[in-house]
Amino acid sequence: MSRALAWMAACCVLLAWGGEAAAQEAWVSICHGYGCAAESVVRYDSELLQAVVRRLQGADSAAAERAILAGAIGGLYRVAGEQTVVAADRGGNFADEEGSGRMDCIDHSTSTTRLLQLLESRGALRFHRVLERERRGRFFQHYSAVIEELEMSASGGAPAVTHSEAGEDCACDAQAPLADAAANSLARRYVVDSWFVDNGEPAVVLPLADWLDGEGPNVQ
Repeated sequence: MSRALAWMAACCVLLAWGGEAAAQEAWVSICHGYGCAAESVVRYDSELLQAVVRRLQGADSAAAERAILAGAIGGLYRVAGEQTVVAADRGGNFADEEGSGRMDCIDHSTSTTRLLQLLESRGALRFHRVLERERRGRFFQHYSAVIEELEMSASGGAPAVTHSEAGEDCACDAQAPLADAAANSLARRYVVDSWFVDNGEPAVVLPLADWLDGEGPNVQ
């Protein structure tokens, strides 16, 4: 092979590798300034994302995955703080200083949902799926990102099959299974609330039912 052809082949390999690496990068828009008044785009490189995915894929249970996820979200916000003004954000609202880097629960719930969706799209979540944000309170409202634990069969394989799905007859009240299903669904849902903590700290993960009852760190 001539020197020119060898050089061209090497360039093609480098370009292909560079394109693959670029495809593994991600850019996420992070809200700040209260009420998502401003947004800054944060770049997450492929090496960082692969490390986060590996940690999450190492979880051997839903509880373990939630524990790792809390730290992973904090780490992704730490990276955002290195690139944008959100490094100034503090837990709650009262501790925030003036400036566009502060984040309220709308900023956090929106941005955390985006980060969770990024991890989900990379196959990092084996025991949970990402849901829409939830709200608590009527007058003093608070929002959070939410995940739901996947309902697995006893064998740990596919989702469990209900009696109606299996084709069995059931003469019971139709409302009872619906109520049971709703209660079961609520019991498997968790908030991932990064508003409670300073930038870069692990997010607070709580059962949704407890969060709706007002549970969480005492910050304002």
